[in-house]
Amino acid sequence: MTRLTRETPARANIELGDVTHHNLKQLKKINTVVLPVSYNDKFYLDVLESGELAKLAYYNDVVVGAVCSRIDTSENMRRLYIMTLGCLSPYRRLGIGTVMVQHILNCVERDGNFDSIFLHVKVDNKGAIEFYKRFGFEIVETKQHYYKRIEPADAHVLQKTLTKKAAVAAAAANSNPSQHHSTEADEHHRVANGDSHEAGGPVAPQVPGANVNHSSIQNSTTQQTPQLTEKNR
Repeated sequence: MTRLTRETPARANIELGDVTHHNLKQLKKINTVVLPVSYNDKFYLDVLESGELAKLAYYNDVVVGAVCSRIDTSENMRRLYIMTLGCLSPYRRLGIGTVMVQHILNCVERDGNFDSIFLHVKVDNKGAIEFYKRFGFEIVETKQHYYKRIEPADAHVLQKTLTKKAAVAAAAANSNPSQHHSTEADEHHRVANGDSHEAGGPVAPQVPGANVNHSSIQNSTTQQTPQLTEKNR
């Protein structure tokens, strides 16, 4: 288990723990509330193989959030793609999202071989955009009609650039906004949301979502909070 902790003023403890077969249902419950787009079972099976790139967030030993990321090798680069990151509404603004993002940044720094870190955020999710900008992410591209069955359907690509090669690619994407470059992350998004025939058809609604509210500070507060479960690692 990763020991990346942060003490809050109320002496609460924030910890990150591994995603395992024993607590996979807890990840699904968190995502069901926090994220409005559907993921299929393959996504969660892949997460189990992600190691340090997928973590559950614990607040005083209670699961309250999660981050899932993967390596993307499209466009002749090696990038880290943050697929999902979110926290239950009652536990926002306590530093939990910051701990999760910092964990991802630490993984990338230890590896030392990534060109960039990137993610997709809905164009109207201003809170999430500002949240990531605090960590050095910038909007490098806007993908039209990225989301299915969600309005607005457009998504900003937020990227933290680490190498010159990634900076050049981002500049090229900005200069040709109408040209859509399909990446591994795009294909992953289509399959996870049942938008690809390879996924075996659409997944059931209200199953965990994909890359919409990428922030511990800007997710829907109208969703029902699941029954909190103490850590099972």
